[in-house]
Amino acid sequence: MKIALLGYGKMGQVIERIALERGHEIVLKKDEFNTYDGLSEADVAIDFSVPTAAVSNISNCFHANVPVISGTTGWLEHYDEMLALCKEKNGGFISSSNFSLGVNIFFELNEYLAKIMSKFDSYSIDMEEIHHTQKLDAPSGTAISLAKGVIENSSYTNWTLEKPEANQIHIETKRIGTVPGTHTVTYNSAVDAIEIKHTAHNREGFALGAVIAAEWIVGKHGVFTMKDVLDLDS
Repeated sequence: MKIALLGYGKMGQVIERIALERGHEIVLKKDEFNTYDGLSEADVAIDFSVPTAAVSNISNCFHANVPVISGTTGWLEHYDEMLALCKEKNGGFISSSNFSLGVNIFFELNEYLAKIMSKFDSYSIDMEEIHHTQKLDAPSGTAISLAKGVIENSSYTNWTLEKPEANQIHIETKRIGTVPGTHTVTYNSAVDAIEIKHTAHNREGFALGAVIAAEWIVGKHGVFTMKDVLDLDS
């Protein structure tokens, strides 16, 4: 399989190594200093760039008839626009705040726990996310996805970084050293607490999940999620 890497920072380099280990070929390593030459040769593209480049990267993939996996966060105000373009060009698209297999299992646990806890109003919820100091967006896309998972399965209606009002989920963000990513969801009551937590040890899990998603989407048309890739709805 021929892969175009859109974004060649630390994550792009880990993805490249894992893709090569799995027998794939890299036909483009796009950064701010080069063009999209080589994109049309790719079977699939993987976008781990920056928020200001993501829309251009994804758009160019659809116009080149190349399915795209995007792990870039912080650009989602343009998400509906990209969905429309994907449909217009009959493209293939997966956008995820986190491609880690473990995190996507964590998403499922979070939704299941939210359904259970929605029956018990004596508990309040808090979320915490910790990342390295170079991470540009806050809260993380993963934390937002966790909050959405709770909102869709409970009476909570929104999330906030400030002091929460009724029916708001408070997300605390921390930027510490080189932490790859730690996310905690806690339900507190006067008598006890229930907590689920995912800790990434390195970038390998994010990269491996993105490559697995890229392998899965080749030949498919439409907008998919990691639930489709991992068959988590069955």
